[in-house]
Amino acid sequence: MKTFDYGVKEQFGIHARPAVMLAMESQKYDSKIIISLNGKTADASDVVAIMGLNIKFGDIIRVEITGKDEDMAYDRLKDFFFHSLSL
Repeated sequence: MKTFDYGVKEQFGIHARPAVMLAMESQKYDSKIIISLNGKTADASDVVAIMGLNIKFGDIIRVEITGKDEDMAYDRLKDFFFHSLSL
């Protein structure tokens, strides 16, 4: 299992468009990808579950990756969060 934390920099948090982008990115991997905030968790490949976390600007979310391609998924998702999510 690999984890990293991400401080949300997007002005409107992770709303519909970034949630779709995150779900699409997460679906590329065989590993299970879970995001969590304030004790609630969501499957990162499920747009509705992501939006259910109500992630706002400044929140710190945890990303947990478990599976056979977790090393690759970790590297690519970390890059996605820190470089592509807010585009």
